[in-house]
Amino acid sequence: MMTVHFTCKQCGSGIHVYPDLEATRIQCDVCKHEQPVKFDQNHMNSILKDCPGCGRKDFYSQKDFNRQIGVALFIVAAIISTIMLYVGLGPEWYLSTFIVLYALDFFLFRRLNVVAICYKCDTIFRNVKNINEIHGFNHEMHDRIVYSDHNFEGKPLDHH
Repeated sequence: MMTVHFTCKQCGSGIHVYPDLEATRIQCDVCKHEQPVKFDQNHMNSILKDCPGCGRKDFYSQKDFNRQIGVALFIVAAIISTIMLYVGLGPEWYLSTFIVLYALDFFLFRRLNVVAICYKCDTIFRNVKNINEIHGFNHEMHDRIVYSDHNFEGKPLDHH
């Protein structure tokens, strides 16, 4: 079953829910703020056509990896390599930390699932059956949706 991860518009906390046709509002467990939602039969069938939070049809897909963990791993590798350089170890040693980091990144990339994310409200959808229909992130689409409120109606950006 598809899971949906909303972001509370009041405090920024995560609100995890399963689609429910009867639900019209969700409540943040932290600040108790309520947000409107509208689930449909597609959501119940784990098919993503429109966002239950904002109603938009514009999504992108990416690997389900926490960016903060990725940055933290890079910082740890940089610190370790700097220490190795400082104590006088050769380049084969301090560069090896980045090779290990690359191998870990490659391993995780192959193992992690793909999620869909709403361009407009950043809602995250896991276990989406039609994930192959959702294109990867597009910077121009993101900027036009977020900053100009452009609505692509679920169609990819086309420059013909």
